[in-house]
Amino acid sequence: MLFETEVTITGPWRSPAQMLVEQEVRAGERSVHDPATAGALGLTGAPIEGPTHFSQVDPLATAVWGERWFTSGCLSAHFRTMVVEGQQVQASLTTDGRTGTVTATRDDGTPVLTGTATVGPAGEDTEVRRRLARVSDPGRLYVLDQLEVGATSADPEPVRIRRGESSGPLYPFSLDEKLARITEPHPWYTDEGAAGSPWGRAIVPLEMVSVLAHQRPVAWPVRSPSTALFLDLEVQLVAGPVFAEHDYLLEHRLEGLGQSRRTESYWTSTRIVDAATGELTATTLLHVGVFKDSYAGHPDSAG
Repeated sequence: MLFETEVTITGPWRSPAQMLVEQEVRAGERSVHDPATAGALGLTGAPIEGPTHFSQVDPLATAVWGERWFTSGCLSAHFRTMVVEGQQVQASLTTDGRTGTVTATRDDGTPVLTGTATVGPAGEDTEVRRRLARVSDPGRLYVLDQLEVGATSADPEPVRIRRGESSGPLYPFSLDEKLARITEPHPWYTDEGAAGSPWGRAIVPLEMVSVLAHQRPVAWPVRSPSTALFLDLEVQLVAGPVFAEHDYLLEHRLEGLGQSRRTESYWTSTRIVDAATGELTATTLLHVGVFKDSYAGHPDSAG
């Protein structure tokens, strides 16, 4: 669908759910999504995981691009403000039918995310890839000093999104539990509804592609104990959809290192490959920030 001029489609207000309270990033270590950990860092609350907000873009994008959104869609977003459970969020897509920009806003008017939405072959002109291209020498690092840009890590065992089982300590919920609380249900996410889909089997929501890509910790030598938060995320479907209860292989690459006043950060790209066919199904590009205050003795820590 093409438009003569740009149009803006705005979704309803939604109340996203916090489903990572029990997340463990390492044995015995809780994440920033734990209220006590968030409080120790001076945060106003335990944030809802950023990819949760991707689901509010899905119905807007499918209104423009239809099923292509689930086969070759790309959502690339910079997370600007945390959302805690109980707050409402509204998403908008502005597009000419070729490319689009997305925003999400909290009910107090605070921007939650900004980004780009497209369909078709992956390109470099996306929100997150533009941000990665601007990364410069981070200077001396203390938490991420052992990381090397260009390093690779391949998960030796296949991963899958299971309907009735959790995705492990990082994502302690199953697909069925997610679908019970997702802001935007879709019949194609269920076995029953998928019978009438173009593929005849259940597909994974875009936000859960991130869960698939990162359900096992990537073996980067990040010093600990330390606490991290997603700063940017891109999900690109190449030969989608991603299917539930289907095996995929993961290949990770460290793409960049950065630093801000409050965090040291690293960028990881992930290739999601169909384990049966060897076909590249999707990619992700994730930017993670590690709080300096969370690492004991960091010279830039406020503590």
